[in-house]
Amino acid sequence: MKKVLYIGFKGHNNSSAILVNSLSGQRSLLTNSYAGLKRDIEILPSDYDEVYLFGADKSLSDSFRIEQYAEKEGKQLAAILDLNELAERLSASGIKSTISKRATHYLCNEAYWYLLEKYRGRAVLIHIPTIKHFYNIAPLVF
Repeated sequence: MKKVLYIGFKGHNNSSAILVNSLSGQRSLLTNSYAGLKRDIEILPSDYDEVYLFGADKSLSDSFRIEQYAEKEGKQLAAILDLNELAERLSASGIKSTISKRATHYLCNEAYWYLLEKYRGRAVLIHIPTIKHFYNIAPLVF
C-alpha cells in the first residue's frame, strides 16, 4: 500500500488547511513563512510514496490547478507523479482542473520546491480556490 501525505498551510480560514483537515490519512500543515515552511518540511519523515500539497489561489473560483513544476534560482524541478491521471480522478469527482507547466513564484512554490527535492519528484502542488470560493466546490470535495 502506498504511503501518502497531504499537506496544507496553517490558518483557520485557509482553504488548504480546511481541505487537508477533512481528509483521512497522514496530514501536515506548514507555517506561512519561508523559513518556517522549510523547517516544517525538513522534519517530515522521508518515506512517503506520494505527497499532495494544497495551496490557495485567489484567481481560482471553480476549479483546481495542478502544478507540474517548482522553480528556484532559475532551476526547475518537476513532479514525476502521473498528473494526467490525477486530473482524471478529480474530473471523475466532479472537480475541474488544469495542469500548469509554469511555476509560480510565491510561498507555495517554495514549499513545492523543497517537497520535490525531499521526495525526489513524488510530490505535487494543487492550487485550490480561497475560502471565498472554496465552499462553491466543497460538496464535491467532501
